[in-house]
Amino acid sequence: MAKMAKRGRVDVVIAGAGYVGLATAVSIAQARPALKIVVVDAAPAGVWQRDGRASAIAAAACRMLSQLGCWDEIAPQAQAITDMVVTDSRTSDPVRPVFLTFDGEVSAGEPFAHMTPNKVLNGALRRRAAELGIDLLEGVAVERFDVGPAGVTVALADGAAIEASLLVAADGVKSRLRDMAGIKTVHWDYGQSGIVCTVKHERPHNGRAEEHFLPAGPFATLPLTGNRSSIVWTERTEEAERLVAEDDIVFETELELRFGLKLGEISVEGPRRAWPLGLTLAREFVAPRFALAGDAAHGIHPIAGQGLNLGFKDAAALAEVVVEADRLGEDIGALDVLERYARWRRFDTVQMGITTDVLNRMFSNDFGPLRAVRDLGLGMVDRMPRLKEFFIRQAAGLAGEAPRLLRGEAI
Repeated sequence: MAKMAKRGRVDVVIAGAGYVGLATAVSIAQARPALKIVVVDAAPAGVWQRDGRASAIAAAACRMLSQLGCWDEIAPQAQAITDMVVTDSRTSDPVRPVFLTFDGEVSAGEPFAHMTPNKVLNGALRRRAAELGIDLLEGVAVERFDVGPAGVTVALADGAAIEASLLVAADGVKSRLRDMAGIKTVHWDYGQSGIVCTVKHERPHNGRAEEHFLPAGPFATLPLTGNRSSIVWTERTEEAERLVAEDDIVFETELELRFGLKLGEISVEGPRRAWPLGLTLAREFVAPRFALAGDAAHGIHPIAGQGLNLGFKDAAALAEVVVEADRLGEDIGALDVLERYARWRRFDTVQMGITTDVLNRMFSNDFGPLRAVRDLGLGMVDRMPRLKEFFIRQAAGLAGEAPRLLRGEAI
């Protein structure tokens, strides 16, 4: 992508070249080509290409990516989730009864989610950003920023300075820019870590996703293309660190105890890593000429698989607010404009954070009476089609007041 001059004036600076940062940039630039956008990323160039993980992309996010001109590139390497089953058991249980099943479509021919390799998703967004003339500066961090009445001056670690109307922080759950802005967070650690890896298996998964609620936390099996699945395995942090450090034989033996043999022999493909899990919610989403998006605004437990999709909602909502303000001749970095974005996203984010927190606490234990109550609840939901349909639409990102891009409409 094109390089910037040492100093310059643009409309929007976005810190973070992950999915949320890039999606925000592409969404704004596609609707308002006259707005100049720069994406700044602290990670060295090419790091994103070494990401072997995959993410669940909800139907609403797929509609957004299609509208942005990215989905046709992603689709051949994405695996549709055709159905999902939920079980609640112990590792030692010989049989895992299915308590809840979901059909995988929100409408005829439209799965509620796809599993997509992270580097494919990131690559498609980068290609589209380049087509739209968005500048991407890699390997350079934001050193500081100074907000004035007419704009924000963003100082980079390489000595360059960029003046803009708006600075967007999409730099992750440990956001440095959020700290620089003085925005506090609500945070607690679950004492759990999520082990992420990819496994090969002998038999096809037929697009089925499974979530086993085990005493240490959820164990999710998510279908990938071919006879492969992505694993998100929650354990107590000490146990997760031990497992990741074990040799392949020990790790695969422990994995097989949880995965089972329904798909035949399994083997781990590629690296395995453990990520600490917690809840982080920013107390404010915006400040004058400053907005948080994605994990910088909210980091939630992966139990519902909604973290990335919340980030896409942020990107779509922020882009819509910025584009509409610019069309009306308003200052896109003014606090009253940015508050529209904050009001739109705050409740949904807090609601999802609380929901995932309650689910994790309810299911990550082996307390007998509580197990009986939650299993009864799962069984009741399974017998209520309308309630199941509501949960599917929630998981697909189609509930509530969705931004236009998530409805598959142009801004």
